[in-house]
Parts: sequence; C-alpha cells; structure tokens
Amino acid sequence: MAKLKEYSVPSIERALSVLECLAQAKRGFSLSEIGRKLRIPKSSAHLILSTLERRGFLQKNAKTGRYCFGLQLVSLSRSALENLDMREEAKPFLRSLMQQSGFTVHMAVLERDEAVIIEKVEAPGLVKLASWIGRRLDVNCTGVGKALLAFLPDDELDYLLKTKEFARHNSRTIISKSALKRDLKLVRQSGYSLDNEEDEPGVCCIGAPVFDESGRAVAAISISGIASQIGTNRVPILARMVRRVAGSISARLGYIAQEVSVEHQEISTGHDPSEK
Repeated sequence: MAKLKEYSVPSIERALSVLECLAQAKRGFSLSEIGRKLRIPKSSAHLILSTLERRGFLQKNAKTGRYCFGLQLVSLSRSALENLDMREEAKPFLRSLMQQSGFTVHMAVLERDEAVIIEKVEAPGLVKLASWIGRRLDVNCTGVGKALLAFLPDDELDYLLKTKEFARHNSRTIISKSALKRDLKLVRQSGYSLDNEEDEPGVCCIGAPVFDESGRAVAAISISGIASQIGTNRVPILARMVRRVAGSISARLGYIAQEVSVEHQEISTGHDPSEK
C-alpha cells in the first residue's frame, strides 16, 4: 500500500497527542505528567491544556490539578458513537452474549494501528476490568485486536506489520512479527482469537470478527474475564458462543456467511517463547 505524503500542523498534532494521552488515564494527568509523557515543554503543555479547558474539551480538578475529558468532548464522542449504526445493531446481541457467557463483552473497531472499544457490556458480580468506551488497545495481544488484524486484506496487514512496533506487556506478549503472523493464521482457520494473558496478567479474552455486507471485517467482539474463570476446557465452548453472536451481528449488517471448517485453538498457542 503506497503511503500518502503527509502534512501536519505541529500545534494541532500536540493538542491531539494530549487528548490521546488523557484517553489512557481514567483519573487524568497533571500538567507536569503530560509534559513528561509527551516530551514537550511545560509552557507549551500549559497553553494547550488551557485552550482545551477553555473550549470545554477538558476540565481540571481543582484539588488534584489533574486534567480529564470535559463535557464538550464527551458530547462529540457520544454523537460519533451514536452515528455508528453498527454499534446500535449490535447492542442486543452483546447483552445476550454477556448473559449467555457470564463475562464482560467488548466491541471494538480498528483505527489506524489500534483497536478502539466502541461498546462494553459489563457482567455483574465479577471483578471489574480496566476497560471503557474509547479506550485504545494494542492489536497484537488482545482478543478484539487479533480478530481485527487476522481478517485484514493482505496488503493492509503487511503494511501495518511493517510500520508498527509492538510493545511487550509481559512475558506472554507476542511482539515477533513472524510469530504474530502464525497466530493470525490460526485465528483465520478457527474463526476466533485468543488473548491468553498476553495483554494483562490474569485476564483472558476470546474474540471474533464482525463482517459487513462486502465481507470486510469492520469490527470485532470479545468476552473478557479472569483466566481461572474462563479455564482451558471452556475455551472451545465459549469460542463457539462468541463466533455465533459475531455471525448474528454480521448477518444484521448484510453479510452472507460461507461455511468454513473450525479448528479448535488451544489456550496455549504453541508459540516458541523465544519468538514472542
């Protein structure tokens, strides 16, 4: 895929980086923390934060000095999400999946080289997961991320793997491009993806792609829970459940499924640890 020549406005780039930085913190960041994380002068960070606060995109906690998203940004985000017909179509299916499985359900889309959560249905009574609508996830180590990657057109997948550097979250995280490609091949064969504590220790996710009428994977759904609660033996059963619901959502979007053989993927993916 040819890369288009890029132009940018530095001040806008910095403001957007501030917003993306704050999206990763549920309790916000202080002025000094933002300057340090983004490696920009404190004076520049102050100007950006003050402007965004004045326009209502951010709000500052008077006691802690931390900045977080303001109502204007929340309003824009809500409008954008409400315009996603796919999300609205999926809601009843996601609630049903939560009730069937007993685990928290996420729906995400691919934005550039990250998966972005656009819907969450939390299971009652379980340990609360550190996820929220709008959170960005790495695609190499999450259930929704790998489900989205696996069904990308070859040229788009090759370009992403060529340009993206993957962060290691723990010893299980796959950062080797060759090992990831083998894992994605298993996802395509089985129809579901598995995050076996690769993103967060103790948390397991099972994902599956959602297709539109053209056959493109436009989203992915997953169930997430404590690894010990999901268990090795339950993975095939839960995976069929996730695939079935993903298929129902795809059908609502106009996708006509073709029969494929399903090869059950073990909870241990069989990768050579030296290649992770």
